[in-house]
Amino acid sequence: MSSSDESRSVSRRLAALFAILASFAVVAAACGSDSGDAEDSSAETETAETEEAEAEPEEEAEAEAEEEEAMEEEEAMEEEAHSAASFVSLQFAPVEEAEKFRAILDGGGIEVTIGEEGPTIDQIKAGAGSIDVVGALHGTFPPLTSEDNMTNMADVLDDLQADRTFAPSFVESGLLGSDDFLAYVPWAQATYIMAANQEALAYLPDGADIDNLTWQDLSAWCQAIADGEGAPKCGLPVAGLFHRFLEGYLWPSFTGGMVSEFRSQGAADMLAWARDDMWPTVVPESINYEFMQEPLQSGEVWVAFDHVARLIEAFEADPENLVGFPTPSGPVGRGFMPVIVGLGIPADAPNPEAGAEVIEYLTRPDVQAQVLSELAFFPVIEGVDVSNLPPGVQIEAEAVNKLANSPDAIPALLPVGLGERGGEINQIFRDAFTRVVLDGEDIQTVLDEQGEVMQALLDETGAPCWSPDPASDGPCQVN
Repeated sequence: MSSSDESRSVSRRLAALFAILASFAVVAAACGSDSGDAEDSSAETETAETEEAEAEPEEEAEAEAEEEEAMEEEEAMEEEAHSAASFVSLQFAPVEEAEKFRAILDGGGIEVTIGEEGPTIDQIKAGAGSIDVVGALHGTFPPLTSEDNMTNMADVLDDLQADRTFAPSFVESGLLGSDDFLAYVPWAQATYIMAANQEALAYLPDGADIDNLTWQDLSAWCQAIADGEGAPKCGLPVAGLFHRFLEGYLWPSFTGGMVSEFRSQGAADMLAWARDDMWPTVVPESINYEFMQEPLQSGEVWVAFDHVARLIEAFEADPENLVGFPTPSGPVGRGFMPVIVGLGIPADAPNPEAGAEVIEYLTRPDVQAQVLSELAFFPVIEGVDVSNLPPGVQIEAEAVNKLANSPDAIPALLPVGLGERGGEINQIFRDAFTRVVLDGEDIQTVLDEQGEVMQALLDETGAPCWSPDPASDGPCQVN
């Protein structure tokens, strides 16, 4: 073989070798690339699955948190709709009553401030703009409406009557004698009745009807009890709402009026009867009684007069042993005092819409039923379910119904038009009774002197007459 042929042969072998090596390199590269890509893809899949698995509980937790936050915001908004109102109530001031009332308001998320009449009237008159709704007795509203301090509640009442019906007589009272200005939406009503232990019934005068007694029947009954038991067993809340007993029951029953006939012969006859016949049969401790339910429960008193809200605990504690009945009648008729409570919105209320929400809540049938059951204030709307009333409330409801529907009933409203000086007329009645019955002063002298004090009060306040006295153009006159 020649050297040139040998050279060509070596070159061919080297070329073939390089070709084989190149092939292996390509295959190896291809295999290596497939293996790496598979490992990377598997790792990426595992990472994605892990991240997705980890993300699912986090997203669920976030969703739940957002849903819970939305619910809390909704509840807060609902609560704010009620509790945002500045609600001042002049009712249910005694501690036990206030606790029960606040429990009822909790159902609507409503907070209340228990106020006093004088300072509250001053606050509204001053234009403080800090009260959204006020709950007060009928007599609190005239001095406020006379100076345009209150909102006309007619529109609020119209809205409410879309799904509830108010007693027309109570709506009429809220007009305060006007044709179209409603000072308040009726809220609740109550009155005063008599209560007696079953043991006392054996001493009733012959032929006496407990549902149709006269005041003379009552004193004769109390005298019989004292004689039979060796001590008086009749009681009066002299340290409590005794002025209502005088203003709404004794004076109207004996005179037909409250103010105009204050110093009349009928009033003199009444005080003589109270001094000579009634008071000697009354438990001496009466001068310290505020609520008659307590001495009734203890048995210290067998026959008592008081506000239904201040008798309810006794009736509830022992409904089988206590009876309720209407207050007695006098020579002119059966004086009684319906106590009407209303809800009004001041003209400068910062949030009148919230005030209207409070009124809507308090006049719902179920809430009215709660107030009746817990606080013995009776509904002002129709359709309140009374089928499941506690036994004590049923006793009171029957007595109130008999009293209000007595043919000789003389409704006597709470004093009105006196504003923050309303307490002064209460004291005039109390002083007249104390001076004659307890201190033994001359009846006509006391009536004349206290009558002059009363006339000065009426002249200074400009208060016109109120029921049962005839309407007057100017200040009511004491005859």
